[in-house]
Amino acid sequence: MTMAATVFTVVTAEMLPVGLLTPMSDSLHVTEGAAGLALTATGVTSAVAAPVLPLLLGKVDRRAVLGGLMVLLAASAFAAAVTSAFVVLMVARVVMGVSIGGVWLFTVSLARRVVPEHAAGPATSLIFSGIGVASVLGIPAGAYVGELAGWRWAFAGVGVLALILAVALSIRLPSLPPERAVRLSDVREVIELRQVRVGLVLVALIVTGHFAAYTYVRPLLETHVAPALIGAFLLAYGVAGVLGNFLTGAVRPRRALIVIATGIALTTLAMPTIGSSAAGSLVLLVIWGLAYGGTTVSTQAWAHAAAPSAPESSSAVLVGVYNGSIALGAFTGGQVADHFGTATVTWLPAVLATAALVVLLANRRQRG
Repeated sequence: MTMAATVFTVVTAEMLPVGLLTPMSDSLHVTEGAAGLALTATGVTSAVAAPVLPLLLGKVDRRAVLGGLMVLLAASAFAAAVTSAFVVLMVARVVMGVSIGGVWLFTVSLARRVVPEHAAGPATSLIFSGIGVASVLGIPAGAYVGELAGWRWAFAGVGVLALILAVALSIRLPSLPPERAVRLSDVREVIELRQVRVGLVLVALIVTGHFAAYTYVRPLLETHVAPALIGAFLLAYGVAGVLGNFLTGAVRPRRALIVIATGIALTTLAMPTIGSSAAGSLVLLVIWGLAYGGTTVSTQAWAHAAAPSAPESSSAVLVGVYNGSIALGAFTGGQVADHFGTATVTWLPAVLATAALVVLLANRRQRG
């Protein structure tokens, strides 16, 4: 549960701009597309940090590493909360990205070490439920706090929670030294595996497409949904995401990803028409959340099946590409929103999820 709460906190910290995009852009006097770069900054840094940290940290106990990374997350969240300069906010988000990339990596790769082998699958789903719960509670709570007290208090709250978890991790986790130090050659060997590369392509397509639109979901909803209801709509999305996470935990990754890609493509394609009303948007958000909710656990299961003997190396590459895709999606969506209008960003996930579906159907080795 402590590790699930840790994942919840880092995902909430990373995704806070999604629910706070409009007040952040107004307060910092930048466009919504520029404010979306706050998500890009953490994604880029996380993408670099995830594969590099195992190389730099060697055989340092991962329990101590996780605690230190949560302290770093707290410091960056407090810095974001107090600054009035967009440049300082971006620096804080870059620092936050180091913590996020490391926490994602080590919780993913350590999940199977803190429980018996027969409980590894359910434990992994439980840890990744922190992602869905962040959507259910973290992002909507951030949106509510932003409405009631201002967006800065949402960042401050994440900082406090990160400090509490830094202490909890040092108490609750056993000593977790790496089984062996990760070398650059380990990462290279993992990337040379065909099924790992296929999995990375799938992550890039699905996650980039998703965040190209989801980063700007608040401006999308504000055209026909009252601001006071935005948090409730995001809550409905998050509840569906948690359900999707647990439903896909017991499904073979290829089958799960086919359903995920199809669901994202169809729902985002329908957004400009069915989603033009409040009721239609709510229905599509629930379906979208249900589909995307299983992405993390399914792609991690794919990576483990493709490289079972190198869990930390495969996780490092996966987390790097995952967070890089978040950054690319947020950046691409921002460019499209600023130049062609926010309503057009939903075409990006429709196209990229369809491309992922083609890759899955063409990949005949990993059946199931």
